[in-house]
Amino acid sequence: CIAAANLSKTQEKLSSGYRINRASDDAAGMGVSGKINAQIRGLSQASRNTSKAINFIQTTEGNLNEVEKVLVRMKELAVQSGNGTYSDADRGSIQIEIEQLTDEINRIADQAQYNQMHMLSNNSCSH
Repeated sequence: CIAAANLSKTQEKLSSGYRINRASDDAAGMGVSGKINAQIRGLSQASRNTSKAINFIQTTEGNLNEVEKVLVRMKELAVQSGNGTYSDADRGSIQIEIEQLTDEINRIADQAQYNQMHMLSNNSCSH
């Protein structure tokens, strides 16, 4: 019953959606299909890795932008303190703000994480 066997194979192909369901259907095609599927899985993983890397970079960029804002303010204060019109008390106040800004940079660095990995500090575990 060749017709019944062909009908069975045709039904199997239709129900699975695949032209090749086993090596006996097309041995060479099965080999090529296996290689292509492996490439697809590899490319899918590469795509996921790329997405994660982009997210990591965007998160790092956001944290670095915050640090940049603090550094700009510190520069403004440094220039301001160099002005000869400020008293020692004024420069002391500026120094206090610079110390607070330094603490802010350290806070940003300590809290900058992506998937529990510290991005801007040497801390090896999350807080």
